Amino acid sequence: MKIGELARATQTAVETIRYYEHAGLLPQAPRSEGNYRIYGPEHVERLAFVRHCRSLDMTLDEIRVLLRFKDQPQADCGEVNALLDEHIGHVSVRIRELRRLERQLHALRDLCGRAASSENCGILQELTQSARPAADRATEAHVHGTHGRRR
Repeated sequence: MKIGELARATQTAVETIRYYEHAGLLPQAPRSEGNYRIYGPEHVERLAFVRHCRSLDMTLDEIRVLLRFKDQPQADCGEVNALLDEHIGHVSVRIRELRRLERQLHALRDLCGRAASSENCGILQELTQSARPAADRATEAHVHGTHGRRR
């Protein structure tokens, strides 16, 4: 099959297939006399594997490791287990970060209970204030005259 057929069969963009080939995740397809890439069932299977790993948010480097073991069926899979354990750890960290982000967004949303003019929007005011450099915010927060004078 040609690249367009592979793309349709796997619901993958042609550019993505070319990228995966260039990244070494898919073997280079042989070429026809007309210089078209010719893909076989092994490409469909490998591309489906890569896409499934990507759907699990695995990096290309992680997928390369998994493919190395897939290509060596007699190898010990201890490293595969370790890779997955590490990936689970990364996912757990991301979940915590996303929950923190969700709380921040809810707190931001609570700053504007009802629609008002944009100049009075608590959300826009907080976003503007928070976007300023930390040094500017620290200067504003400092209360002058509260320190005793040294003699």
